[in-house]
Amino acid sequence: MTDVLLIEDEERIAQFTRQGLRLAGYSCTVVGDGQEGLDEACSGAYRLVLLDIGLPTLDGFAVLRRLREHDQATPVIMLTARDSSHAKVAGFEAGANDYLAKPFVFDELLARIRVRLRESAQRTVNELRRGDIVLDLLSRRVRIGDAEVELSSREFALAEEFFRRPGTVLTREEILRRVWGYDFDPGTNVVDVYVRYLRTKIGAERIESIRGQGYRLV
Repeated sequence: MTDVLLIEDEERIAQFTRQGLRLAGYSCTVVGDGQEGLDEACSGAYRLVLLDIGLPTLDGFAVLRRLREHDQATPVIMLTARDSSHAKVAGFEAGANDYLAKPFVFDELLARIRVRLRESAQRTVNELRRGDIVLDLLSRRVRIGDAEVELSSREFALAEEFFRRPGTVLTREEILRRVWGYDFDPGTNVVDVYVRYLRTKIGAERIESIRGQGYRLV
């Protein structure tokens, strides 16, 4: 399941797009405010952003410029009724990867999403950094400052899941699916056990327990 963030304040378009994406196999979060959308986009929880221009609080251009100051990698497709060369140029100069004018054919939007995600996946990411911790994805090693920390293969996979989605609450069920696959009983405490192992090695304060929900990387 691929996470898509849709920043769109027109309810009809937002619901239509979200439903279409879900039917196509993507998960989609909708935010109708520019500042809230920026906060969500900067969380690192989404692989692609669909961004309207005419938004309350912050317009799409401002959201995109600030997002690019924080994150250069996440692909952004702008959705807008402004079908002018000036608006397109402004969007691309702000850092957009693609531009689609409303009203749009959903199949075209879906094709553009697939292209941008494919391009994003082809970019090689060798390291994940969060604060003073570095996960080397090639050597499967972890460094905290100048010190190297040894993790088991399962601990590393768990750490990678947290580091790819910092600030996002991951449920136990979701962690089981992503790190262990579907073969484990949802009632098992294996997630809690390995989170405890990981906390011991990288710092207990870095992984927060959310009562009744799961865990998140602080």
